[in-house]
Amino acid sequence: MRPLTETETKTFFEKLAKYIGRNITHLIDRGDETFCFRLHRDRVYYVSEDVMKRATNVGRDQLISIGVCFGKFTKTGKFRLHVTCLDYIAQYAKHKVWIKPNGEMPFLYGNHIVKAHIGRVTEDTPEHQGVIVYSMTDVPLGFGVTARSTSDTRKLQPTAIVVFHQADIGEYLRQEDTLF
Repeated sequence: MRPLTETETKTFFEKLAKYIGRNITHLIDRGDETFCFRLHRDRVYYVSEDVMKRATNVGRDQLISIGVCFGKFTKTGKFRLHVTCLDYIAQYAKHKVWIKPNGEMPFLYGNHIVKAHIGRVTEDTPEHQGVIVYSMTDVPLGFGVTARSTSDTRKLQPTAIVVFHQADIGEYLRQEDTLF
């Protein structure tokens, strides 16, 4: 377990800023306790400093996980967000998409969101912007990337893809063996 290097921090924060923008500061500068990001086996964890200090008593080989896993670095150096960080990202999301009940199951099975399944969209959402996907009852279901801007979405056919799937809460069941 170690702090992120300069390039790792830059890559990680660029990916996180795609979803929550400047609200990244709210994750680090919390009023209740000091939190930080740490790297362990190519995975970035969000952990309180108190827990991090206690984890130094555990050897690297024995330490499986610490805190909340925000994602992992690929072999090519890119960062991929995991669905385990959804609760933290959903609090500070800039752009949101709400899907109708008939579109929830296809999204939770790993499919992209089509226009017919969209209930609401945050105004002025640009193209290729990270969005949090909610059910109509405001339950965060996952996150994705917009295929079109909000203004372009209105002109599309009902079967056109509006949001590309990135991660959803159904991954716990589909990829149970590879998440940890």
